[in-house]
Amino acid sequence: MLLFHHPISAPSRFIRLMLAEYREDAELREEQPWQRRPEFLQLNPAGTLPVLIGEAGVAIVGAFAISEYLDETRGPMMRDSRLMPDSPLGRAEVRRLVDWFLVKTEADVTRALARERVYKLQMSPAQGGGAPDSTVLRTARANIRQHMRYLGWLAKSRDWLAGERLSLADLAAGAAVSVLDYLGEIDWTAEPAARDWYHRIKSRPSFRDLLADRVRRLPPASHYADLDF
Repeated sequence: MLLFHHPISAPSRFIRLMLAEYREDAELREEQPWQRRPEFLQLNPAGTLPVLIGEAGVAIVGAFAISEYLDETRGPMMRDSRLMPDSPLGRAEVRRLVDWFLVKTEADVTRALARERVYKLQMSPAQGGGAPDSTVLRTARANIRQHMRYLGWLAKSRDWLAGERLSLADLAAGAAVSVLDYLGEIDWTAEPAARDWYHRIKSRPSFRDLLADRVRRLPPASHYADLDF
């Protein structure tokens, strides 16, 4: 399989974590969606990430479609390690939280910080590159506190975010939080339960490739790859 991704895209990271948890190999191809490459737009006219080229060369577009596809085709073989619960209500809760972290958190926080602090460094002026917008940064940083409080509440209330087992909800949250952690945007002293949860998921083998990510012209926070941060 082939995954079009960007290392600071939370939805892309979510799929990378899922592939690793399901022990599936995929070639990674970094895509800069603001370039609007015609070849990439043929795969996904929306020009968004991630896109997975699956069996028979068929393009599967978007984190939600890809995760459902991978779970339906690989999940049953994972038995107790499957990332979706057995019960319909359990699956509904996982989907709710995946939506929270990949839609709500993405809209409120992650997308804005990634664009202003990372993407603009790689974009030409014609593509919208340049200095970060301080108003956008200020708003996104204010929103971080709400999302970290909610993450901390989930982490205190449950063994894992959606219940007793690791699930896609944890991977979605880990993907979003890891982007913010790379950028050094999280005050980990404010939410100890969230910090403990992140330590657990950050220590999983599936996280190793993410912790090795480096973005041109922007090194990660000093503690980013430290498992004992």
